[in-house]
Amino acid sequence: MSTDATRLPEYLSAAIEAARVGAAELERWRGKFSVREKGRADLVTEADEASQKLVKEVLLGRFPDHLFIGEEDLVGKSPGEVRPPADAPPAWVVDPLDGTANYAHDIPAYCVSIGLWHAGRAIVGVILDPRQNELFSAAAGLGAFLNGKPIRVSSVPDVAGGIIATGFPANYEKQLRNLEAWKRLTGHAQSLRRNGSTALSMAYVAAGRFDGYWAYDNYPWDVLAGAALIAEAGGLLCATDGTPFDPYRPDLVAGNPQVHAELLKRLLAESEG
Repeated sequence: MSTDATRLPEYLSAAIEAARVGAAELERWRGKFSVREKGRADLVTEADEASQKLVKEVLLGRFPDHLFIGEEDLVGKSPGEVRPPADAPPAWVVDPLDGTANYAHDIPAYCVSIGLWHAGRAIVGVILDPRQNELFSAAAGLGAFLNGKPIRVSSVPDVAGGIIATGFPANYEKQLRNLEAWKRLTGHAQSLRRNGSTALSMAYVAAGRFDGYWAYDNYPWDVLAGAALIAEAGGLLCATDGTPFDPYRPDLVAGNPQVHAELLKRLLAESEG
């Protein structure tokens, strides 16, 4: 089932509307919520759930025949288990609050992330940071934007000159692989970063703030919107073994073309070593 390109502006507009509604709900709840754990150190608040409910109402109200894949509905499922069938209608893939731990501690690094998946690719991506009032948006073939102004990935030529970001899962045992990669890469990069929000990290790659990003344990709602942004901003993505990017796999490497190639090479060398 191919994508109707003429509808992309309509889809993008709906995603922006939904992101604004969801972000407003997060800000309404800020400081008023209670926190519980989905798993050890993996937090959820009433705000996550309230934001997702409103985002879902906006998107399925506009497109009732679409699918909706929301983080708060699918806790405990693996990335591959939530993959839509190949012939499925467009699927909205939503994280209503990416960076929950930051949000719970009033650290201003969290966002609403909304992506649209259809015919095997990410065709729309919207990431809204309500604390910085930054709206990142993209649609296939239409470019990537920050608050309406075009953005591009950086022109940094290598890892040595780059700020490289990553993300860690809540589960400690799953962190160990990435801690080893961090230890080895820190000697090559200008600097490494972990901001606590995968979606924002990927938006920053698209905007040229970060030069590359890698992670081993993502979910599609973490990465799908960011993937659309990076691709439209001139960046590259793939899995950490060099195979094509797949948001329904847990691992990825992203960056500007030069940094992406070197970062992938170093990660592959480390995994083989």
